[in-house]
Amino acid sequence: MNPTSDYVVLYHNDTYVDSVKLDANNHFSFNLEGIEEGLYHFDHSPELQYIYLKEGDSLLARLNTVEFDETLVFSGKGSEINNFMIEMYLAHETEEENPIVQSYYLLDPEDFSKKIDSLRSIKINHLKDFARDNELSDRVMAMAEASIDYNTYISKEKYPFYHKKKTGEDTFHELDDSFYAYRKNIDLSSRDLTYYRPYFNFMKLHFGNLSYMTCLENCPTEKKAVSDHLHFNKHKLAMVDSLVKEVGLRDILFRNIAIDYLLKERNTNEECQVFIDKFRSLSSNEAHKEEITHLFNAIRNLQPNSRIPDLTLRGVDNNVVHLKDVVDKKKNTVIYFWTASQKRHFRNISQHINTLQKKYPDHNFVGINLKTSYPQWKLLLEEYGLETDNQFYGENFKEIQTSMVVDGLNKCVITKDTLVVDGFANLYTSL
Repeated sequence: MNPTSDYVVLYHNDTYVDSVKLDANNHFSFNLEGIEEGLYHFDHSPELQYIYLKEGDSLLARLNTVEFDETLVFSGKGSEINNFMIEMYLAHETEEENPIVQSYYLLDPEDFSKKIDSLRSIKINHLKDFARDNELSDRVMAMAEASIDYNTYISKEKYPFYHKKKTGEDTFHELDDSFYAYRKNIDLSSRDLTYYRPYFNFMKLHFGNLSYMTCLENCPTEKKAVSDHLHFNKHKLAMVDSLVKEVGLRDILFRNIAIDYLLKERNTNEECQVFIDKFRSLSSNEAHKEEITHLFNAIRNLQPNSRIPDLTLRGVDNNVVHLKDVVDKKKNTVIYFWTASQKRHFRNISQHINTLQKKYPDHNFVGINLKTSYPQWKLLLEEYGLETDNQFYGENFKEIQTSMVVDGLNKCVITKDTLVVDGFANLYTSL
């Protein structure tokens, strides 16, 4: 329901498998033969979700893109493990937003571990009940356990940073080896898990944590990891290079480190070039190298006094318009982004824009919608009474995200005529 693209695309890890077009009823069908058992994901741009497939499965999926993950339900042969994994994913998302669970970070390490381990035990017991009622192979069982374990490990990797922030303590709480005992269970060479979100999210935090703490302990300059992005991210590259041997995991971690560095640095100076050269020497993935080059160029194109990207948008009359024709020739223009899939953010940002318009009457505010179907976008404009002259539909999400370096929904770009004033502004802190 409410499709956001004409196609559904299936991938195995990062390899394209097949794509199909939605029919007049928004139905789609894949017929696959001789497939390799394991984790896949289907992409209905700009969203994606995981699916475990093996030969002989016959699955029916149904979802509403307005609540993509929450409404996804599988039925048919092979549905059980996929519904279980969605259930575990949503349980973790709920915990992340639960104020009670977030308050656990105030606790001392021992009490925090007890609380988080208790949540894990509930899920593991649920998995045991599930396994008794369903015939699961060892490989499927390992995937189900990973969906629980690595989300638990994520919470523990976050603890020293979240605890320090929430308590206001000056230094990191001292943690003994028992707190990190779970690290003995980490698999750094799992091809099945490399592209699985909980596993990869854990790896990102884990290597960031290791690099940060190693730097604070061993580097001569005080708080170097905090003050110098190049220094810290070179640590991360070296840490991954020394510990991870599985090529797929190495490459996507290198890619993530490079993206993180460039988005924080937001510059294209000689130091950035040194870092990119180091990244290119370590990565074996040519597509990743090309992607990082595109990001580097996009950041360069958003430096002050650069001409804004010539993006193609659509207006409420369905006519094509160009971004360079949308920006005000006399006023500063603030270009911001929103999506129907983030309802709370959309409501908050709409109210905030109203406040900013009153505070800055000499500015023009232009909203670009992303990750929404065109009909739904028009309905939302009408429902919330938004000024249609300053609202535009971004049909090509990937192009807009890349060209405007949209790394968060509070991101905005400030222009004067067609020239960039601030390519990396924030709606809540830059105005």
